[in-house]
Amino acid sequence: MPSKKKPTTGLTTDLQVDEQSLFAQVAQIIETRKYRAGAYANREVTLMYWEIGRYINSVVLDGKRAEYGKKIFTPLARKLVEQYGRSFEEKKLYRMLQMARLFPDFEFVSALTTQLSWSHFVEIIRSEFNYSNCKRLKLIRHGRHGNTRNSSKS
Repeated sequence: MPSKKKPTTGLTTDLQVDEQSLFAQVAQIIETRKYRAGAYANREVTLMYWEIGRYINSVVLDGKRAEYGKKIFTPLARKLVEQYGRSFEEKKLYRMLQMARLFPDFEFVSALTTQLSWSHFVEIIRSEFNYSNCKRLKLIRHGRHGNTRNSSKS
């Protein structure tokens, strides 16, 4: 009686796959992509906060409308918290305003968000940082992340 052939899947069975190595490689792919996704999400959230701050600064709190802005700022924060959560509390909205004032240039902020998280920006804001005088941030913007002592011409 002739023996029956096993159905083939199109994969050759000649290759012996080391399960440990296979797992390690797949795990590395997962970890790398998870890290990149987190970094991308953080960057987008930081840019969202900057954009919110810029919009509120330019539309609501712009010079002549400062008194009006003060009246609607608290209700705005309350509605945003209700809809989107505690990330939009009044104190945090104020940080967004400060960030947009401190860093008025979108291109500059965008470049910084590849290196800095929202928490970094909050620390910079708290330190009363001066945008125009920071050589280190200028180096980051231009893609030179080395020692600032040797790069003082930037």
